[in-house]
Amino acid sequence: MQSILGIDVSKDKLDVMLISDQYQRHKIFSNDPAGFRQLQRWLTTQQAGQVHACLEATGQYGDGVAEYLYEQGHLVSVTNPARIKHYGESKLHRNKTDKADAALIAEFCLKEKPPYWKPLSPELKHLRALVRRLSDLQTNYQQESNRLKSGEKDSRVLADLADHVDYLNTRIKAIEKEIQEFIDQTPDLKSQQDLLRSIPGIGNITASRLLAEIGDISDFEDAPQLAAYAGLNPKNSRSGSSVHKKTRISKQGKSSLRCCLYMPAIVAMSYNPVIRSLCVRLSERQLPKMAIVAASMRKLLHLVYGVLKNQVPFDPNYGAQFNFAS
Repeated sequence: MQSILGIDVSKDKLDVMLISDQYQRHKIFSNDPAGFRQLQRWLTTQQAGQVHACLEATGQYGDGVAEYLYEQGHLVSVTNPARIKHYGESKLHRNKTDKADAALIAEFCLKEKPPYWKPLSPELKHLRALVRRLSDLQTNYQQESNRLKSGEKDSRVLADLADHVDYLNTRIKAIEKEIQEFIDQTPDLKSQQDLLRSIPGIGNITASRLLAEIGDISDFEDAPQLAAYAGLNPKNSRSGSSVHKKTRISKQGKSSLRCCLYMPAIVAMSYNPVIRSLCVRLSERQLPKMAIVAASMRKLLHLVYGVLKNQVPFDPNYGAQFNFAS
């Protein structure tokens, strides 16, 4: 059996559980380059060979160890935390400690054999960092703008808020310009952005966000898998004749990807012929407004998958041929 390494990641440390045919061992390492090297030396002393390491996709804290292990020739899986949580619940795991979590992740990896992960290209990694910085600035801008309109009466505070809003607005424009210049200088990203912009409802900023958050489109087998990655796949709750809840999106996926689709979907509902036609059909079935918006977001993401996977611009007349609306 190949050795399995479950990793519970926190800001400062890594709790790892190594499972092989002969033993199951736990150890703690610091979550920094020195800790990564110590982890590799420990794996060598344990004669683990090439391990299959698994960790949860919980922000940037796990990126460093995942990339390091990948570079050392190990197999790595970065898994949606919801999958591991539900696996633990199905096995009636009740302990909630870092050691127990590492053991659960290792057991999940051993039994479920999650798909292998690979790091982003340097270009996509830089684009993602810029896009997320832009998102942070826009969030701060909205917060400070709301405070400016909250009814504050102190003139000094109002002046400071106004200065900060102006500063944030300047930084937002600068980052937007930097993002576009970087894409223009990177032929592959520029080509993909042009493909995305052919879809009515998607502009430069949305295209850059989609490219950053999706990563490599070849990682997804089909459009429904991409929709599930974003948490836009339908979730049904039906049982017998008495339980029949409304179908909702699962939201068990990448929230940042859902966020960057909301406003483009609203625009596409009016100006994208494929999505507008979908909305008409759903309205005739008297679906709630937000259900129609969610369906439009999912359809828009399917179109994104179609143009990127097939490397052809959006054309509603040939949507079926190129599986745009699958």
